[in-house]
Parts: sequence; structure tokens; C-alpha cells
Amino acid sequence: MSARESIIPVFVPHLGCPNDCVFCNQRRISGSQQPATAEDVKKAIEKAAALLPPGAKRQLAFYGGSFTAIPVPEQLSLLAAAKEEMDRGRIQSIRLSTRPDAIDGTALRRLRDYGVETIELGAQSMDEEVLLLSGRGHTAKDVETASRLIKDWGFRLILQMMTGLPGDTPEKSVETARRIAALKPDGVRIDPTVIVRDTALFDLWQAGRYKEHTVEDAVETCALLLPVFEHAGIPVIRLGLNPTDELSGGAAAGGAYHPALGELVKSRIMYGRARSLLAGTKPGSRIVLEVGKGKRSQMTGQRRRNIEALCGEFGLREMKIKESDTNTQEIKIFSVENPEDI
Repeated sequence: MSARESIIPVFVPHLGCPNDCVFCNQRRISGSQQPATAEDVKKAIEKAAALLPPGAKRQLAFYGGSFTAIPVPEQLSLLAAAKEEMDRGRIQSIRLSTRPDAIDGTALRRLRDYGVETIELGAQSMDEEVLLLSGRGHTAKDVETASRLIKDWGFRLILQMMTGLPGDTPEKSVETARRIAALKPDGVRIDPTVIVRDTALFDLWQAGRYKEHTVEDAVETCALLLPVFEHAGIPVIRLGLNPTDELSGGAAAGGAYHPALGELVKSRIMYGRARSLLAGTKPGSRIVLEVGKGKRSQMTGQRRRNIEALCGEFGLREMKIKESDTNTQEIKIFSVENPEDI
């Protein structure tokens, strides 16, 4: 998706879902209580047309349910409304989310006929035990089969994975990331588990049968995952649930809910890289690190946490961060003043 393309979300919470996964309450996650209708599609596009600047690209996105598992007449009603708006030039593309076991040639032909461009597939994990304990109702093989079908039919593929599900470990999450990367999607979403009220996972947590996947747990794990996708050339288009008034207002009872989770993870990765770079630095030195354009805050860390941790570990007298003129991922030592030079 282009950085200048605006998404118009239309939520279809729980439509088409054959079962409730332990972590899921889409009505609370999306903040939308009722499934969308064809009229809602048109109203959402009308509202966006009034708010967005002329010439802005608009993509309609059906989120929150398993679209291709919705009864076909309802699918056709929503798709027809979206296609009509696309033919009028009021939107430029359509995307939707669905389950791996709700994909076949018939479904894909229908989506293609109505101009769908992108399919987001909820893989969540490629570990069979994690899928079973989470109540997903599909296998890792289903993810692989559906992903290949989607790409063979010419759609853009986005794969979603989660961390911290029941039975999950950082090692299992890394293996999931590797297997997802091997499917060569056009993008990935990573959603660390949030404990949402009115879910089976909330009940398990309250009963002491599920250990919370905290923000710190998620940061540590996701700092291992991002380099897997970066190395494979696959963009991570979102890290963490999109904040909503519902979640921030108490629906998120625990787990890895943070409005800036992605920045925390990137900051942790920068810290690890800087730590490796500073190995062997003499205590008492003054260091200036150079980072890519716009990455000073990530290197500094929230409340200067990275700077303070690195100075403490290596006994540095001072550390400053300098931005380069290029958008590079590399960190360099720009200058060093050793104790004897000070």
C-alpha cells in the first residue's frame, strides 16, 4: 500500500467466524458493535470523500471478521456496494481479512470479479499446539495452502501473526516468522496478544491458567521478529493492535496493549545494535553515535532509557546521538573521545 493511500475501514465483527478464538472479541477490538451493511459501505466512503484531500488514493478495507466465510449473499451485497464506488472513482482498491480455511478457488474468483486487490490472512501461528490451544480451528498447512492460492490468483497477500498466545514461546514465534517469511507475503502484521474482556482468554487469565504476555514480553519477542522480515525484504505494516477508545477505556484488561508498541520494539532493536557496536569501548569515554534520519528518538529510547542503559553498562561519561542525512538502518560510531583525551 502506498504511504499516500488512505484506508477506509468497514468492520464486519465476527461475521463468518465459525468459532470464537480464545483471544477474540472483535466488537471490543474494533469498537464496532454491529456488522456493516451495504449502506454502511457507502456512508463510510461518502464521509471519507468529504474529509480527505482531492486526489488522495482511497482503499476500502473490510476488517474484523472472516469475509470469505460470510454467507455468499451478504458477501455479494458488501462487495457490490464497494465495486460500485470503485467504478465511480471514489475508491481505488478493496482489501479484506479472512481465515486460511475459508479460501478456495470459488471464493477467490468471486473476489477477483469484484475488484478486490489485497487479502489479509490471519495465520496467527505456525505452531500446531498454539493453534489448537488458541481455538483457531485451522492448521499451519491451511495457512501455506491458502497463501499460495492467493498469490497464484494474483492478489496482494498480507499475513498476520500473533505472539504470546497460549502455548507460545519466543522460539515458536521466531519459527512462525521464518515460515511466514518463506511464503513471501507482500506485508505482515504482528499483533502481540492483548487480554480483552469478555473472551475465553480473559477467563483463563483470571483463573491463573494463562500467563500474561506483557508489553515488555512483546517488545523482547518482536525485537527478534522484525529482523527476520527485514532480512527477507518483507515490510511489517503494523505492530500491535490499533488503539481504540474501547480498548483504551478498559476493554484491554491486560497483555501487550500499548499505543506506541512499534516504536518500543524499534527502540529495543536499536539498543541491541548499539550495544554490539560499543563492545570494547573504554570506560569514561564520550561517544557520538550516528543513526539514520528520523531515528534519533528510537535510539534515545523513551525517557532516554537506551542512553542511560548504555552509559551505565559501558561506564561512558557521555553519549550523544547524531542523525545522518540518509534514511539508513545502520548505526555508526561518529566520534569517540577516550578518557586520556578528555
